Amino acid sequence: MIASVRGVVAAIAPDNAVIEVGGVGLQVQCAPGTLAGLKAGVEARLATSMVVREDSLTLYGFADDDEKHLFELLMTASGVGPRIAQAVLAVHTPDVVRRAISGGDLATLTQVPGIGKKGAEKMVVELRDRIGPLPAGDGHAGILSGAGWKDQVRQGVLALGWTVAQADQAVAAVAESIDGEVPPVPQLLRQAIRLLGKAR
Repeated sequence: MIASVRGVVAAIAPDNAVIEVGGVGLQVQCAPGTLAGLKAGVEARLATSMVVREDSLTLYGFADDDEKHLFELLMTASGVGPRIAQAVLAVHTPDVVRRAISGGDLATLTQVPGIGKKGAEKMVVELRDRIGPLPAGDGHAGILSGAGWKDQVRQGVLALGWTVAQADQAVAAVAESIDGEVPPVPQLLRQAIRLLGKAR
């Protein structure tokens, strides 16, 4: 298994980056927060987790080992695959996720598109005893917001299986609806999903 990659960032797309390692370009699926820390032409190290399926080998990349371990732990919960696990980390920091699971905070978990009340309850029951030590502090700073929200919403929509064109359309529609201060990313993500749900 490929536990990490280090090399020059050859290209950055909305949901992945290509890292050149020993003359080979490895495509690594990343959440927006991880991609934001990369720069084309500059060397980077990503902790990685390889997900093997019958028809694919996909490398998921993370800013640090903590995110990677949490991603792998989330995938042990029933009904959680790599797309949902990555969507969780696109919306919340690891600290917020750990606190939510440990405290049975379903409202925080269901802010992630693709996780309903039942799915959140299963995650709490199955992972609560394995989530590890909780960090100090209030944890609410982990919800991503601000100027990068478009990329984050787009990534969340793509992670749930919609096409790039549909994701762009949803982000544009959500952007038009914003008047004044930008709401939190989870709220914008839910709005985009609702719009796409109606269009189906």
